Amino acid sequence: MNCQGALTVPLAPAEAVHLFTPEGERAWAPGWDPAHASETVFTTDHHAHTIWVITDETTTTRRYVCVTPGVHAGTVEVRCEADGEQTRAHVTYDLAALGPEADLEAFAARYDAMLAEWERLIAEACATSR
Repeated sequence: MNCQGALTVPLAPAEAVHLFTPEGERAWAPGWDPAHASETVFTTDHHAHTIWVITDETTTTRRYVCVTPGVHAGTVEVRCEADGEQTRAHVTYDLAALGPEADLEAFAARYDAMLAEWERLIAEACATSR
């Protein structure tokens, strides 16, 4: 299952991309509390226990492999590009089911709403940090 979408971030791309890192998400994602196993591997228990591996970092892109044991595994990519004085963050999840709990159809159905919520939370966090 592949889901793609985009959201607006009220920062320049090089600043915006930081919001999609393990530590950067703490500023806006309620309950996000990554535990670092190494510089490139971390875990979260945000919705379920998930293992994350950072596979690529550039000034405007982040790529991760994520595995929620028994549920799903795949990749997540965030690519930030300038959109005037803001950033358009393109987010792609490519997931495969590992078990019956995956319910990837439900994930795909709420994907646009999830990105809209991220946009709202990020905008609020940016407004309060100024």
